[in-house]
Amino acid sequence: MSDNFFTLMIIPRRKSPVTQISLSSNLVRGLFIGSILAVLLTLYVIYDYASIQRDRAELARLRQKTVQQSQEITELAAKVDAFADRMEEFRQFDKKIRILAANSVGRDRKIPLGIGGSNNERIRLQELIGSEDTRLVSEIHQGIGRLNGDANEQERSFGELLKFLQEQKSLLAATPSIWPVRGWVTSEFGIRDNPFGSGTEFHKGIDIATRLGREIQASADGLVIDVAHRSDDGNIVKIDHGYGVISSYAHLSKFAVKQGMRVKRGDVIGFVGDTGRSTGAHLHYAVYVNHVPVNPRKYLK
Repeated sequence: MSDNFFTLMIIPRRKSPVTQISLSSNLVRGLFIGSILAVLLTLYVIYDYASIQRDRAELARLRQKTVQQSQEITELAAKVDAFADRMEEFRQFDKKIRILAANSVGRDRKIPLGIGGSNNERIRLQELIGSEDTRLVSEIHQGIGRLNGDANEQERSFGELLKFLQEQKSLLAATPSIWPVRGWVTSEFGIRDNPFGSGTEFHKGIDIATRLGREIQASADGLVIDVAHRSDDGNIVKIDHGYGVISSYAHLSKFAVKQGMRVKRGDVIGFVGDTGRSTGAHLHYAVYVNHVPVNPRKYLK
């Protein structure tokens, strides 16, 4: 047979005639190439189908993620808007505290002016919900920037207010506002008749008569700056309360504190006596502001 043909022989097991099939080389070559092309085409179709399925899955995942992100953006917008409302509440709270503080300390006392607050443009992101995410995200960024500025300003305002209130608390604690001992006032502050002779004299405090040995309390927080005995005052204790305020307790029978000790309002500092220039058991109680005697009744409750 010519070289241009291939012979395919089919030999059965039983006694049957042998079948011969002659194929030209071009046909065989064509079948071989066609088989390869068919295999490649099948592989390509399988790969393309797998790619389509993968892309579909990725697209579905991205769509779900987009919906989730859109929902999260909407929730974030609502939170930013709610935070803006809270910031406005803080500003109103700041104003109320300052008004109350101003009323409590009186018009003659200085209180820091109220500050803080954003510009007049309110953050209303609720109105943008449902619009394009790009615009909403842009507004959220701007809103967060404004709120950060407001929060910093409000923090400074609260810090200033807290410092002021702490100073007022310290001043209140240092104000001699309680009676150092219970009794009856036998001599008021100011001009009085001299109990030891003729004429008048200026009485720098008030005399509180009570039983001998009764406990004497510090009228405010402070530092004991003097514990001594003097001819006129007898046994005397002086307490520096700061802010230029000093209280004095004279004619004590004995002391309960030492110089340099810190005391709190209500602490026992000594006991009622009859020492020094005195006509009987009593406490001479005086208050000095910047070394000038003032009427103690101005502070006593």
